[in-house]
Amino acid sequence: MQRLPGLDLLRAIAIVWVMLFHSWMIGGLGAPFQPVADYGWMGVDLFFVLSGYLIGHQLLEPLSRGAPLRFGAFYLRRAFRILPAFLAVLAVYLLFPAWREAPGMQPAWQFLTFTLNLLIDYRHNQAFSHAWSLCVEEHFYLLFPLLAWGLARRSSRALVASSAVLVVAAGLLLRGYASLHGKDWLESIYYPTWTRLDGLLAGVLLAAIQIYQPDGWTALQRRANPLACAGLLLVGAAIWLFRDKTAFAASVFGFPLLSLGLALLVAAGAGTTGWLGRWRVPGAGWVAAISYSLYLSHKLAIHAIHGVLLRWPAVHGLAAFAMYALAIAATGALLHYAVERPFLRLRRRLADAGSRGIVEAQAESA
Repeated sequence: MQRLPGLDLLRAIAIVWVMLFHSWMIGGLGAPFQPVADYGWMGVDLFFVLSGYLIGHQLLEPLSRGAPLRFGAFYLRRAFRILPAFLAVLAVYLLFPAWREAPGMQPAWQFLTFTLNLLIDYRHNQAFSHAWSLCVEEHFYLLFPLLAWGLARRSSRALVASSAVLVVAAGLLLRGYASLHGKDWLESIYYPTWTRLDGLLAGVLLAAIQIYQPDGWTALQRRANPLACAGLLLVGAAIWLFRDKTAFAASVFGFPLLSLGLALLVAAGAGTTGWLGRWRVPGAGWVAAISYSLYLSHKLAIHAIHGVLLRWPAVHGLAAFAMYALAIAATGALLHYAVERPFLRLRRRLADAGSRGIVEAQAESA
């Protein structure tokens, strides 16, 4: 898919919102911006919706044409996209414990097997804990191609609809059970993959509508501005519901409500007919491009600057905020340009070489 300014803007908002949320590590932003930071964890849910939409489109589009799904190629693309930067940051956390934002850290094998979000002891091991969301993404990458392939073979709208309802209902039941039985909110509701599928599902359904119901997608795009307004209202309702995020109603119903609102925003930003899809904010494209590296590395940068400012107590307010922002941007950019981008280029070269090989093989057999 081509880069769309609306989706770039949403991705930039998501990463900035998440990083503002993690300002709790240094005491928060303070008034009057603290309420914005308090709900920054919702940026992860926006990432989930975007990921579901983009990966869903990537996999469903060839299936809609009857083309075979190249599992190996998909998994290889994801590996080149995710693993190099992730392993580089993990190495920093393992080799330089003093650089961690917290002393305790889960065993390396949980990060390497992407089981961190299922096994974490957050009370004692908070370092690099934000990798939990990457675990959810990896589980999605692993299982969704198989599900998409199976559903495409049956080509049944009823089966797709019932599968979606099943995913939502299972999430409601699991979160409700954990909430009623006093389970730890982070470890039993917020982190596990099976309780956080609403955003990914919402994104996938958007992609399915775009590919399999083009007339319906066109109708949605004609109403992009009302969609964006409805999405903002639903996100606002979710924020209101999550005033006490550990409460039963918020734990059970808040995530589907939030995902629906974010999905409407993604739908509005996935075209160019509405204000969100046409709004080109300077710098948003660059922030979106390095958002993955920013996500992985920003806690390291925050911790480093916090240590510096402890020795320079005269630096505070806007000056301190600027130092944090510059350090985060510099660290993320370094990771992106030194590690992430070279492997993306290598992936592109391998893909081009593979395409040429297929064409040559077809020519020889003709």
